[in-house]
Amino acid sequence: MTTTPAAPTPVAGDTGAAFTGSDWAIFVAISVIWGASFLLIDIGLESLEPGVITLLRVALGAATLGFLPGSSMRLLPEDRLRMLTISVTWVALPFTLFPLAEQHINSAVAGLLNGGMPMFTALFGLALFGRRTTGPQLVGLGVGLVGVALISWPSLTEGTSEALGVVMVVVATVGYGLSVNLAAPLQARYGPLPIVARMLVLATLWTTPFGLYGLPESSVEVDPIVAVAVLGVVGTGIAYLLMGTLVSRVGPTRASFITYLIPGVALVLGVVFRDDDVAVLALVGVVLVVGGAVLASREERAQP
Repeated sequence: MTTTPAAPTPVAGDTGAAFTGSDWAIFVAISVIWGASFLLIDIGLESLEPGVITLLRVALGAATLGFLPGSSMRLLPEDRLRMLTISVTWVALPFTLFPLAEQHINSAVAGLLNGGMPMFTALFGLALFGRRTTGPQLVGLGVGLVGVALISWPSLTEGTSEALGVVMVVVATVGYGLSVNLAAPLQARYGPLPIVARMLVLATLWTTPFGLYGLPESSVEVDPIVAVAVLGVVGTGIAYLLMGTLVSRVGPTRASFITYLIPGVALVLGVVFRDDDVAVLALVGVVLVVGGAVLASREERAQP
């Protein structure tokens, strides 16, 4: 059964108000869950092909939210293209690229590169969505981009294979930055749950061919299966619902602050559980990415 959406409400945006206790709880939960996702992908790759990991992750996330009341809706015609777009740029594309990338770079580096998301969110907000910017924001974008370059450089100099992994993660992160801007008005109009649920259902359709292609080369082993199951149910279904809620509460740019913590979580887990090597230059880059993101993510106002 579908429900008729309520009358349009204002687009979610940065209000400048301090985070509430519940905002911080959501913020930390998403950061930890998504920081751990890079390790879970790495474990999944022990016996599963990248396409299988992507399909299982997205399908399990969609199934998790599909059981919740209020997950269905009737989408207005003018919102359908935006819905299709975020199903590709926020889920299908990045979830396909991350397992492929982690065949070339380790989970810690993948997580560190993901820290550029707030910059790309602010950049798209400025370039495509008419948000005003200030001098500090522009400086922050520049500093953050330098940080991404420093994180990337050690892997880029290792050879073509590592460079390909870096490019894949950067493309995925750019997709995230675009998507949270596109998703904000949809979530303001319909609520986070129905938007995220439909997005994951659509992404399951887009990733099915890739998953079926990798199935013959995959094998069933307990640890990878469990890792991908957690990645799907918790790291996709629950985490995206939490992220949608955070975007609707604090706006897309400030919601993207979660990536301040994701690199640290990914780094610690990768080093402790997978013995990942991380260059000192990459750590310097993380500091610049976080500092740049703080400046780039200052309060924004839409153009009149």
